[in-house]
Amino acid sequence: MRDETDKTTTDAQMTIRQICDAYDVTPRALRFYESKELLFPIREGQKRLFTRSDRARLKLILRGKRFGFSLEEIRQLLNLYDADDQHLTQLEQTCVIARERLVDMERRRNELDLAIEELRDQLKWGEEKVASLKTQEN
Repeated sequence: MRDETDKTTTDAQMTIRQICDAYDVTPRALRFYESKELLFPIREGQKRLFTRSDRARLKLILRGKRFGFSLEEIRQLLNLYDADDQHLTQLEQTCVIARERLVDMERRRNELDLAIEELRDQLKWGEEKVASLKTQEN
């Protein structure tokens, strides 16, 4: 049976395998994020231990990637966390970048909607042409 201090340490720190399983990332990705100074796990020889802070940072990294932020933008935003107690600077800068990403995503969505519509038209034309040629054969 573990004592309470052992439980606290386990809850506060996760091994690379535990964090990979919990966040569906690869060890290679975690090492890459560490090399880019996005994560700062505790190093014990070859072993890496990830704290609650690392896990919070990883959540933000993964969310930023999903939203299309560059790793440099993510790194800069994460570094702003300590700029002030209420994190106003970080929040303001995040909003600026997020607005830019949203505009870009909406533009790409519009382009994609147009391409989908054009493809549907071409597919309809192609299917009608195939049906017409088959009718002519018979």
